[in-house]
Amino acid sequence: MQAPRNAALPGSPDAASSAQPAGTGLSVDLGGLRMANPVTVASGTFGYGREYAEYIDLRRLGAVTTKGVCLDPCPGNPQPRIAETRGGMLNAIGLQGPGAREFVRTALPFLHGLGVPAICNVWGKSEGEYAEVCRILSDAPGASAIELNVSCPNVHAGGAAFGTDPAVLSRVVSGARAATKLPLFVKLAPNVPDIAVFARAARDAGADALSVCNTIPAMKIDVEARRPFLANVQGGLSGAAIHPVAVRLVWQAVRATELPVLAMGGVFTAEDALEFLCAGATAVAVGTANFVDPETPLRVLDGIADYLRRHGMRSVSEIALPRA
Repeated sequence: MQAPRNAALPGSPDAASSAQPAGTGLSVDLGGLRMANPVTVASGTFGYGREYAEYIDLRRLGAVTTKGVCLDPCPGNPQPRIAETRGGMLNAIGLQGPGAREFVRTALPFLHGLGVPAICNVWGKSEGEYAEVCRILSDAPGASAIELNVSCPNVHAGGAAFGTDPAVLSRVVSGARAATKLPLFVKLAPNVPDIAVFARAARDAGADALSVCNTIPAMKIDVEARRPFLANVQGGLSGAAIHPVAVRLVWQAVRATELPVLAMGGVFTAEDALEFLCAGATAVAVGTANFVDPETPLRVLDGIADYLRRHGMRSVSEIALPRA
């Protein structure tokens, strides 16, 4: 029997979600992180939350995912470091940030005061740095979960990304797991031969959930000036152009392990998010669309709630297609 169209779903912004167990209505459990709904934002597209506070009600989000946090301050790459492409955006920001201790001092208190889970994206220049940042965040109030960005250049391995070698990935995740009891998510690189191999490596090393997927390495050239658009030459492609690729990677990652998946890549509409949920994702993140319209995450959330009503579903988990 279909639920009344205007009825408030348990876990929706119009209902008392705190009284509902995770997995009913819009509420989800993402690797031990309880979220009132399955919508968050993608790291690097939302600052540290405060930047968007005047544009949307952050308390309606299932979680706020922060810009990347590293051990020491990082200036990022030289300008220009953003370029538009057909159906997407290239960025080579270079993970600019104030460092972990300054993040704890200035950004985390604001997030803590929201009453919404804060997923802290973490990166490092070495395996040890990942673990150290996890320790710092674990000792500070306000961090609800950690998302490991393993697509960073591994300075001790000739520039190869941590996430493109299963053995290195395992060591990074194991070190982070030993350093924190917070829910630990691993943000997998998309440019690998078989994402299932890396999903299982992350699981075996102690990950509680997977984030799929990061931006795709890409490049754009100014043909008149005869030079790359980005000062860094290459960047990461995000936006609508990568959505079908991300859906495939989420589908494969979900079926490779029993870990929940936070899906991202080209979410501009509720239909985009619902594709990820059909593929088996537990939650979704809105990224590049935040630059176009900051209210996109809330429209996506409303669209998911409406979908559940129209289909007579009582839980987000019912959206997933059979795994067989």
